[in-house]
Amino acid sequence: MQNGARIEYDYSVAKLFTFATILFGIIGLTLGVVLAFQLAFPELSNLAGEYGTFSRLRPIHTNGVAFGFTLSGIFATWYYVGQRVLKVSLKESPFLLAIGKLHFYVYFITILLAVVTLFAGVTTSKEYAELEWPIDLLVVVFWVLWGISIFGLIGIRRERTLYISLWYYIACFIAIAMLYLFNNLEVPTALVSGYGSWIHSVSMYSGTNDALVQWWYGHNAVAFVFTTPIIAMIYYFLPKESGQNVYSYKLSILAFWGLMFVYLWAGGHHLVYSTVPDWMQTMGSVMSIVLILPSWGSAINMLLTMKGEWQQLQTNTLIKFMVLASTFYMLSTIEGPIQSIKSVNAIAHFTDWIPGHVHDGVLGWVAFMIMSALFHMAPRIYGREIYSKSLLDTQFWLQTTGIVLYFTSMWIAGITQGMMWRAYDEYGSLVYSFIDTVTVLHPYYTIRAVGGLLYLIGFFLFAYNMYKTATAGRVLDKEPVNASPVAA
Repeated sequence: MQNGARIEYDYSVAKLFTFATILFGIIGLTLGVVLAFQLAFPELSNLAGEYGTFSRLRPIHTNGVAFGFTLSGIFATWYYVGQRVLKVSLKESPFLLAIGKLHFYVYFITILLAVVTLFAGVTTSKEYAELEWPIDLLVVVFWVLWGISIFGLIGIRRERTLYISLWYYIACFIAIAMLYLFNNLEVPTALVSGYGSWIHSVSMYSGTNDALVQWWYGHNAVAFVFTTPIIAMIYYFLPKESGQNVYSYKLSILAFWGLMFVYLWAGGHHLVYSTVPDWMQTMGSVMSIVLILPSWGSAINMLLTMKGEWQQLQTNTLIKFMVLASTFYMLSTIEGPIQSIKSVNAIAHFTDWIPGHVHDGVLGWVAFMIMSALFHMAPRIYGREIYSKSLLDTQFWLQTTGIVLYFTSMWIAGITQGMMWRAYDEYGSLVYSFIDTVTVLHPYYTIRAVGGLLYLIGFFLFAYNMYKTATAGRVLDKEPVNASPVAA
C-alpha cells in the first residue's frame, strides 16, 4: 500500500482451507453420527465388517474433527485475519504466498493419509496421537510452514501493534509444536526388535511416564487447538461483525497470560485415581479449578463486547452464533473443572458425562465459532452476499437443538452410570450388573444420536449455503463494513 492506497488482500490460501474445513467437517461429523447410532443400535456395527466397527471409525471421527475440521478452520481464519490485522497482503511477498499454498497441500495430504491409515487400523492407540511416525513427520512439516507464515507476515507488517488475536494464534503454534514433538517421540518396532513393521512404532516412554506425557499433551491439545485459536477468532470476528470494540483489552491480556500459565498444568486431572503420584493428581485438579478464572475472563469479555447492542441478536444470526459459542465456552470451562474434583471424578470418570462435556465444548463453542467466522469471511473473500438468511437461521436452530439434546442426554446417562456402578447392597455386593446400566442408558443413547443427526443436517445446510454463496450469491460492489450482507 503506497500513498494511502487500499490494500488488496490475497485470499487464495484462505479459500483453500475453507474448502478443507467443510470437507473434513462433513467426514468427521458424519462418522460421529454413525458412531452414535452404533452405540444406540449395536447391530449397525456389523454392516461393513471390520471397517465399520466402532473401534475402527472412532479415531477417524476424533482426528477428523480435531485435526481436520478444526485445524482447517484455524488456518483459514489465520490467512484472513493475519493479513488484515497486520495491514499487509500475501501478494506483497511471493515467498510467503508460496509457503501458504505449500502449507495447504502438505496439510491436506497429511490429513488424507491420516484418514486412510486409521481406517486401515494403523494406529499408535494413544488418544489424539494415533498417527504413526511417518505421518507425524508430515505434521511437523506443515506446522513449521505455518510458523513461517505467521512470523513472516509479522516481520513485514505495517501495523506496529500486535492485536490480541495474534497472541492466541502464536500461542497455538508454539504450544502445539512443543507438546506434539515430546508426546510423539517414538521408535519403529522393527528398529527395536529387529523384526516387525517399519510403520508401526512404540513410544519412547512407558507406564506412568507415558501416561503423564500423553495427558500433558492430550489435555493441551484441547487447550491449544480447541481453545486459544478459537478465542483468537472471536476476538476478531465478534467486534467486526457487531461494529463494537472489545469490551476490555486489559482483560483480554490478563486472561491470555492466565490461560498460558494454568492450562499447561491441568492435564493431570485425566489421571485421577491412577498410578500417577497423588500430588500430581491434586495439582491437576487444583489447576483445573483455577482455570475457571482466565476462561471466564475471556468469555465474559466476549459477552460484554455486546453491551448495549443486544438487539443485534434479533437481526444478525452470526451474532447469535458467536454469543451462543461464548456461552457454551463458559459452560464447558466450568463443567471440566467440576469433573476434575476428586469426589466428582469418582462418579464421572469413564461415564458418558465425559463425552457430553467434550461435545458441548466442541459443537457449541469450537464449531459454532468456526462456522460463523467463515460466514463472516465469505462475502469478503468471494465478493458475494451470503446466499440465504433463512438457511442460516434454520441451521442455527437445528444445531442448537442438536447440541442441547446431545449434552443433556449424556449428562443424565453419565451420572446414572456413575451412580449405578457405585451402588452396593448391605452385604457390600454390587446391586447392578454392567448389562443393567447398558439397558437403562439405551433411550439416552438414542436421544444423543438424534441430536447428532440434527447437528449434521445443520452442517450440510452450512456447506450448501457456503457453496451457493461462493458461486451464486449476489455480487457485491464493495466490501461490507460491519454485518455480513445476506440475501433476503
